[in-house]
Amino acid sequence: MRFTITGRNIEVTEGLKSAIKEKIGKLEKYFTPETEVIVTLSVEKDRQKIEVTIPVKGNIIRSEQVSNDMYVSIDLVEEIIERQLKKYRNKIIDHKQSGLNFQKEFLNKEYEEDEEIKIIRTKKFGVKPMYPEDACVQMELLGHNFFVFRNAENDEINVVYKRKGNTYGLIEPEC
Repeated sequence: MRFTITGRNIEVTEGLKSAIKEKIGKLEKYFTPETEVIVTLSVEKDRQKIEVTIPVKGNIIRSEQVSNDMYVSIDLVEEIIERQLKKYRNKIIDHKQSGLNFQKEFLNKEYEEDEEIKIIRTKKFGVKPMYPEDACVQMELLGHNFFVFRNAENDEINVVYKRKGNTYGLIEPEC
């Protein structure tokens, strides 16, 4: 696996690099050697945060963990990604998505954690034009974590969502 490690408000020391490569490197049993792993470390006040993104053909495997100790965050993020991989392994195979980034042994092995994803509710609603700020207000009024709307500025379907720390995000389609 090829690692790209960057830091925001933190110096990425050799100790941190080796801890990341050792811990996240345990995931090598699932991926091919040319798989890229993007790791971003950041510090905000007492929050030590690690974000790991592994782009694979057809999917992005991502996890972020926050604690008061970066080494604890590194341990947690590795466990989460491993759990995600085991849980969604069958989806990778069933939907005929490319397994090129994955080791053949991983794709062929059975795991007890494999679960069926079931949609239990479908909801239809009118998508009316509004500005992103208005969509955030509407989302808050509904008590949801996200809200789909047609952006009045560009007539595109957008999504606003609630982030940690009472901030908001906007998802716009790429053209």
